[in-house]
Amino acid sequence: MLSLSELKYIADSQSSCHILKPWWDVFWYYLTLIMLLVAVLSGALQLADTKILCCLPCKVELNDRCVVPLDMFKLNSTPSNSVSQVTPPIRIQNDLHKQQYAYIDAVCYEKQLHWFAKFFPYLVLLHTLIFAACSNFWLHYPSTSSRIEHFVSILHKCFDSPWTTRALSETVAEQSVTVPLRKSRVLFSPSGLSTNISASKQSLHIGQPNMETGLESPTSSVLDKKEGEQAKAIFEKVKRFRLHVEQKDVIYRVYMKQIIIKVILFLIIIAYVPYFLTYITLEIDCPIDMQAFTGYKRYHCVYALAEIFQVLASFYVIMVLFYGLTSSYSLWWMLRSSLKEYSFEALREKSNYSDIPDVKNDFAFILHLADQYDPLYSKRFSIFLSEVSENKLKQINLNNEWTMEKLKNKLVKNCQDKVELHLFMLNGLPDNVFELTEIEVLTLELIPEVKLPPAISTLVNLRELNLYHSSLLVDRPALNFLEDNLKILRLKFTERGKIPRWIFHLKNLKELYLSGYIISDTLSTLSAVQSPAPGFQDLRNLRTLYLKSTLSRIPQVITDTLPALQKLSLDNEGNKLVVLNNLKKMVNLKSLELINCDLERIPHSIFSLIHLHELNLKENNLKTIEEIISFQHLQNLSSLKLWHNHIAYIPAQIGALSNLEQLYLDHNKIENMPLQLFLCTKLTHLDLSYNNLTFIPEEIQFLTNLVYFAVTSNYIETLPNGLFQCKKLQTLLLGRNSLMTLPPLIGELTNLIQLELVGNHLEVLPPELEACPSLKRSCVLVEENLLNTLSPPPTERWHSGLSSGFGNQEDQSSNRPSGIY
Repeated sequence: MLSLSELKYIADSQSSCHILKPWWDVFWYYLTLIMLLVAVLSGALQLADTKILCCLPCKVELNDRCVVPLDMFKLNSTPSNSVSQVTPPIRIQNDLHKQQYAYIDAVCYEKQLHWFAKFFPYLVLLHTLIFAACSNFWLHYPSTSSRIEHFVSILHKCFDSPWTTRALSETVAEQSVTVPLRKSRVLFSPSGLSTNISASKQSLHIGQPNMETGLESPTSSVLDKKEGEQAKAIFEKVKRFRLHVEQKDVIYRVYMKQIIIKVILFLIIIAYVPYFLTYITLEIDCPIDMQAFTGYKRYHCVYALAEIFQVLASFYVIMVLFYGLTSSYSLWWMLRSSLKEYSFEALREKSNYSDIPDVKNDFAFILHLADQYDPLYSKRFSIFLSEVSENKLKQINLNNEWTMEKLKNKLVKNCQDKVELHLFMLNGLPDNVFELTEIEVLTLELIPEVKLPPAISTLVNLRELNLYHSSLLVDRPALNFLEDNLKILRLKFTERGKIPRWIFHLKNLKELYLSGYIISDTLSTLSAVQSPAPGFQDLRNLRTLYLKSTLSRIPQVITDTLPALQKLSLDNEGNKLVVLNNLKKMVNLKSLELINCDLERIPHSIFSLIHLHELNLKENNLKTIEEIISFQHLQNLSSLKLWHNHIAYIPAQIGALSNLEQLYLDHNKIENMPLQLFLCTKLTHLDLSYNNLTFIPEEIQFLTNLVYFAVTSNYIETLPNGLFQCKKLQTLLLGRNSLMTLPPLIGELTNLIQLELVGNHLEVLPPELEACPSLKRSCVLVEENLLNTLSPPPTERWHSGLSSGFGNQEDQSSNRPSGIY
């Protein structure tokens, strides 16, 4: 037996699916119950009646028929030729025994009663069960029941969710509010598309009052955290359900097949039941030769249930007729309508959720069925298909999570001593951000579809915006603010796409950094000269442009439309940069960086940039720099960075660069320092680290302006005395060489601030090192045991410690003596 809990589960599962049953399904259900009652009633009558047939022996037969004496009297009055010979019965006792009557009734029931009259209750029961099975098969078939139960579960949650009520209330409020003045605003998206939105919608933002009407948006009351999380979970469930259900049309096909089976069964029943209904008669002639047992060979029987079965059968035929007509209508509805597609067009026109997508296959079919029950279900369900609705919910949840106090704790001072707010992997931009007016740098990383509202104008100190793997949607008022205030913009992309058009409206932008796959596809086609659309030509105040991508040439749109650019940096990520002739057009360039461009020679077009101050050719494939003689035409060139290449030697023509102040040749394969190098007497920075040098020429003494000198990771064994004539030297990096001793002349470097000696073969440090007044003990990078060879000052206690092979000691004395401290 079934327990109460099991019965309750069955009842609940049936009632939960009632929203997917159209009116004809309900009608079928009640017809099935009535037909089942007909089957039960007729079966009960048949089982309860002990004498279904009541038979009597026939004493007079006429024309193979049993006739009563009255009939015989009528027959005798007819001509004799019309009466057949009457055979008198054998003279036995006329009254039969009770067992003989029971035997006769049983034999006549089995032999002479028509099978339809005999099995009518069971046929009705069989037909009814088939109808019932066809009506409910789709609700229990494994491939469809799981989808239906999942849908019903989600639908009930959508119907009861507070977010659904708020969203629909907001729609009603927007339809009822009439705005006297309609202003349009433009949304600038990453794809460059713009959308006009009326001022009535603009005034109905979540959590913002309607300033024109004095009304407040229904969603202005913030959802509590629990309700917000529940609505968020429903959105995720709807997404997964849609992805799963839209792929197939299993429910549609099963439902269609079971209706077809019903129609076929209806036709079969209508075809044979009315015909066999005539075989249910009251009187039955039973010609069975049982003369040996009873003395008679024909019997006359009465079928006791004939009259009531005829009524029940006729009623049953009427019920089947109704059932069949309803099934035919449902089949016609299935065939005439496109039930594998469902459109929310009417709802999109009436609500502000114009992005509700149309659905297909089983998802569409289920919604069509729900509409037959109550269209309100689909309307409430659609709220959780809208991305606009989801974004509003995310914004509310985001505001609940990121309070003002939490955002203030995220404020930091960056390396440029600016107040920066860095937000990482959020669902949007919290509204409380716009209350932090001290923000100077706003960094958004891995935040999809960030929307900048007009409230950004409250960030009066904002000057720098960094977008890393994030897309930005900008309102027109917000764009006006950025246009006036933003000076630095950094964009980093991960997917191929287009440069956001709103960038080209930032007329006061001074520095633009673009990085990612997007650049190579769009810069080559962004020819602003041929198009009236906004482009690089509108960035009139742009002075610095940084590109990191994979290009084959410097885009013409940059060289043609940005002639006033002062700094151009291009990181080609190891891909070969072939065409560089158009660089000649950028005559105002002061700084040029061609990094990781697989250059094998210094491009000749660079020599036309007469205003160039700095040239950086880092991480290329340079092996020789014989073209360096042409740099003498660049009278303003003061910084030359040829680091991280494969340069084997420095040509003698280097001496022609008399105005050179910084020279970086580290991470190459240089073995010698030519004497002409020391003709560059204005050098302040010289870096030859990570090369193959074995000595430093004495002529280095002519570099009297040298402030920074690095030869780390070479093979130098001794230091020339001329090195210590560079009195302005502040940083001296000699680590990882082969030095055996450190000359006492080191004490003459009175401006020395940092000294690196780690990784040499020194045994002791000269005491003259303590004569360097600006050199702190913590800035001497050397092994701990060597640092201990220096005597500590008498007025302070030294605490030496080894950290990664370096001495690390802070001055603890407020009254430091002269010399190293």
